[in-house]
Amino acid sequence: MYPAELVKPMREDLTSIGFEELHSVEDVDAAMKKEGTTLVVVNSVCGCAAANARPGARLSLQNAKKPDNLYTVFAGVDKEATTQARDYMLPFPPSSPSMALYKDGELVHMLERHHIEGRPAEMIAENLMAAYNDFC
Repeated sequence: MYPAELVKPMREDLTSIGFEELHSVEDVDAAMKKEGTTLVVVNSVCGCAAANARPGARLSLQNAKKPDNLYTVFAGVDKEATTQARDYMLPFPPSSPSMALYKDGELVHMLERHHIEGRPAEMIAENLMAAYNDFC
């Protein structure tokens, strides 16, 4: 488990732009029952989360179409919530960071770590925006 003071600014990268944190299995299950489109970001302390994933998520929200619901779980911190969120991401293997878009609870788009690591935030944002345009 990472110290709270270490992850606080990493959490705030997403919560400051409207993402709601999910801390428990029950939080995740309730979030996944919501109608409409839902983006779930598996946040992480790694460099690719800081340089690529979180900035990409932020940029993607400048799109005209965007998800109705924005959630995040923090890998290595909220372990049960992260495990439960990843269960909704099957058949994709666990990966941090990652981003999943759902429409009425059905997984419709997935970005795994290998889609994020080494790619500029703008490219990640464009990928997400294309998915928003298709599903939101």
